[in-house]
Order: sequence, then C-alpha cells, then structure tokens
Amino acid sequence: MKKSPVFFSDLRSDTKRTMLDKVGELLQGGEIGNKIKDNDLVAIKLHFGERGNTAFVRPIFIRRIVDTVRACGGKPFLTDTNTLYRGSREESISHIATAIQNGFDYSVVDAPIIIAGGIRGNTSVKVRIDKPIYREVSIAHDIFTADAIIGVAHFTGHELSGFGGALKNLAMGCSSREGKLKQHSSVAPRVKASLCTGCKTCTDWCPQGAISINNEKASIDPQQCVGCGECLSVCPEGAIQVQWNNDAALFQKKMAEYAYGTLMGKEEKSLFLNFLTQVSPACDCNGHSDAPIVGDIGILSSCDLVAIDQASIDLVNEQSGNKSSRLKAHLGPGEDKFRGIYPQIDWEVQLEYAEEIGLGSRKYHLLPI
Repeated sequence: MKKSPVFFSDLRSDTKRTMLDKVGELLQGGEIGNKIKDNDLVAIKLHFGERGNTAFVRPIFIRRIVDTVRACGGKPFLTDTNTLYRGSREESISHIATAIQNGFDYSVVDAPIIIAGGIRGNTSVKVRIDKPIYREVSIAHDIFTADAIIGVAHFTGHELSGFGGALKNLAMGCSSREGKLKQHSSVAPRVKASLCTGCKTCTDWCPQGAISINNEKASIDPQQCVGCGECLSVCPEGAIQVQWNNDAALFQKKMAEYAYGTLMGKEEKSLFLNFLTQVSPACDCNGHSDAPIVGDIGILSSCDLVAIDQASIDLVNEQSGNKSSRLKAHLGPGEDKFRGIYPQIDWEVQLEYAEEIGLGSRKYHLLPI
C-alpha cells in the first residue's frame, strides 16, 4: 500500500516563526486550499474539554485554523457532540457554557460554536455504509450536512481503545447519542433502581414505548429498545445508565465504521491535525488532567486518518516515559507506552480494521516542516 504523507512540526519557535505560523504551515501541507471552496460550511471538530480538564488543545491554535479556513473562502464553525455520560457536556446548553469557560469564546476563536446533533444529541442522519458490523450508522446532523471537516484531536491514552486520536475524534466524536450508545454497548440501557423516582420522564420521551413504570420504578424492555439513548439524556436523576459491555476489540472496530460513515461524501474535503502535547493517560472527557506520560512532542497534519494516528503512536512510543506519571511500565524509548497504561487493550485493532475497510494506510512518510 502507498505511503501517505504526514506533516510534522516540533515545538521549536522564534520571533520570526511562531507555533501559530507552524499550524498555518501544517494546514497548507494538507492542501487545505484545495479542500475548501467559497461559502463551504466547514466543521472544525474538536474536544472542548470537560469542566476541570486543562489539557485540551488551546483555543489560540483553533483561532489560527479558523483564520485559515476563512482565508480560503469557507465559513468555519467549531463543533462537538454531547456525551452519553452525565457531566458538563451532556446537553448542548451546558456543553456550550463549558466550551466558553474553557476559552472557546467567540472573541477568542472568531467562530460560532454549534453542538452537532441537537440540544439533546438526538438529531441525526442515518448513513448507509454496508460494513461487517453496521449496515448504517447514526451521524450527528450538523456534521453530516457540513461541506468539509477538519478534525483537531488532542492525542491521549484511552481506557477502552488504548489511545484516542483522529479516528476516535471522528467516530465517537461525530456520532449521535444513539450512535454513541451502539458503539459502547450492545444491549439496552439499565435502570439503577436506587436512583429512580418513578417520575415517568423517560416513558414520555421513549419513542418505542420500551419503558414502563412498575412499583414506582422504571423498567426497560430490551426487546423493544432500539438504542436511541433518549432516556439517558432526559432522566433527571441519572438513574438510566449505559451497560458498558463491549470488549475493547469490538469497540475499536465499531469506532472505525463510524469514522467511515462520518467521512462519507467528504473524503476529499477532510483534513486532520493531532496535537501531541500534554499526552495524558486518559482522554479530555475526564474532569481533570493527569500528568502527561511523555514530554511534549509536536503537531501533525495529514489527509489520511489512519496514517496520522499511526505516526502519532510511533512518535509517542519513541519517547522516554515520564516516571512521575501514571505510566509505570514500558518507560524506555521504543516501548509501547499505551500498553504500559492499558496492558489488556490491543490498540492496533482500530488501525488494522480502519485500513481494512478503506479509511487509510498505516504506512506513512513523516515530513518535517
């Protein structure tokens, strides 16, 4: 398979060439000018960080991406999707407030924030992909209808996939609530009886009539449940919860198919950046940022979703591990840092399967700018 170009910038800079200048060069390396036409609606897909997290990509870098998109004639907007878990990004009102508190205010980034998938994450488009696991996937409406997409990922470890990068940013990050639920679980949500008050909010919202109230407690019929995730978002007590029953390998393959669905129709209108800075052991969905497992490395860009994640893995693994971090094994240069944190997870599954279904190539040329 042909090697894909992956552009790399280290973190050296001076008064004549700042890191913001380098971000612009990385975008030009990805031929952003050939991907965006006049008046294209351009989704800049990033992670705003959970409230309390401090490791997400700095808003000032996003501003440079916004400026470049606008210079190409595009109309940029910042976007992410609401979470399955209860937190500061579970619905769009709190999500936007969190993004602003984390620095992504219009006055800083010069672009609007649009939380894709609607106020509760249930506005979606079914995309036909005909892959081994899914015939169709549920993608957040505003991402599907955008003309182009720029994926900006903070590269980190992840407790289910080993690592999270460009692929996860487009898979879990661009799916509707229903899509997130189907990736994480293969069974209906469960009701934690000790939290349920029998308020009937879930029964009012369930589109399938799969929920009933028995003895003042909600009960979900798994045969009727279609996995839309409505009940998860509306339960005021947090009593309805995801059954996290997927094994890591299946979860990673599901992610790859969802990334495939996200990119359908945008294959030539997409570009990816991975920030290898503050490489924390877990993703920015956590309300804190643990010590990075390696020192800061740099920023990558590529048109190939698979190649940029493979290059990111390789660059992280080349480093010496941070002994003061959660990483206690595989600390040496060349050792697998992500298996050092999550020894039970084979992170290669997501890249192997993504390559198999045509998302890109694990072979790459690293091109320093």
